[in-house]
Amino acid sequence: MAKRSTLESVYRTYMPDVYRYLRSLCGDDATAEDLVQETFYRAYLHLENYRDEQVKPWLFRVAYHALIDLKRKESRSIASADEWFHRLPDDDGNGPESVLLRKEGHDRLLAWIGGLPEMQKQAVVLVDLHQFSYQEGAEIMGITLSHFKVVLFRARQQLRKIREKEERDERRF
Repeated sequence: MAKRSTLESVYRTYMPDVYRYLRSLCGDDATAEDLVQETFYRAYLHLENYRDEQVKPWLFRVAYHALIDLKRKESRSIASADEWFHRLPDDDGNGPESVLLRKEGHDRLLAWIGGLPEMQKQAVVLVDLHQFSYQEGAEIMGITLSHFKVVLFRARQQLRKIREKEERDERRF
């Protein structure tokens, strides 16, 4: 019974973060929901091996491996718009123009991230959107810390180039 109550509290605490992480990587609500179920099923099988302070990075690693397993089963993966991050609060006290400008900027950033190679996309999502440390990100992805840093650096470099190109293109018009 203790294992079940522990899983329930872990689920309540971390499910939204795991869902957003998977949703941002796979680009589909239904697939993300299925992967969340698979993640917590796998977590249930092994939860007693992990202490509370290590659960979140471990859950993200389990989620990452569930996603990789799914991608191996599929012939190809199609990324679509990420609607989860498009939902902005209506009562934040800002005018409609500010909300629209923030949403457009956020949409643009998500599109840029979506165009990165898979490893780079995951590194950016883990560190910049979910605020994991470099070490936690490396552990979640199952790579060395130095390799993770290289992947993240290249991703950020690519995003910077895309932003600069877009700014040059906007100045022409």
